[in-house]
Formats: sequence, C-alpha cells, structure tokens
Amino acid sequence: LFVTYKAKEGMREKFVEELESNGTAAAVRAEDGCIRYDYYYSAADKDVLFLFEEWECEQKQQIHLGQPHIANIKAAKEKYIEDSSMRAVR
Repeated sequence: LFVTYKAKEGMREKFVEELESNGTAAAVRAEDGCIRYDYYYSAADKDVLFLFEEWECEQKQQIHLGQPHIANIKAAKEKYIEDSSMRAVR
C-alpha cells in the first residue's frame, strides 16, 4: 500500500515522532505478515509524508486494521493530518 498524508502545517514530523515514540509503528512492524511499514518525507513539500506498507497477503493486512494500536494511528491523524489517500500497488 502507498499512503500519502498531507499534514497540518509544520506537523509532519510530529505525526511520525508520536507513532514511533509510543510504540505504535513498532507494533505494526511486529504484526504477523508485515514485511514493511516505513514513513518517508517528501522533498518537494514540507507537509507531505508517504507511508509504504507491504504485507504477505491481503488477509493479513485486513487483520492489521482490527488491531488495538490502530486507535493510536487514528488519534494521531486527527491531531496532525489534514488529508490522506491510499492506493494499492501491485
């Protein structure tokens, strides 16, 4: 999956820092079937952030969406993110 986040002005790094420091990103990376869960900063826009998620199969990615730490991601998005879009890359 390729996710694009448009952060609120100046909040891009805070979003990532929160998810890394509270263990949410590590929890996702430790999930069964997670191959990659990495954030990247846009060089062209200081408020754009990309997330690459790679899963062994779609079923395991769907199980991921039901994990308790997803609430942490949603809460951080409410605080720091204006908009996001996601697309599957195959």
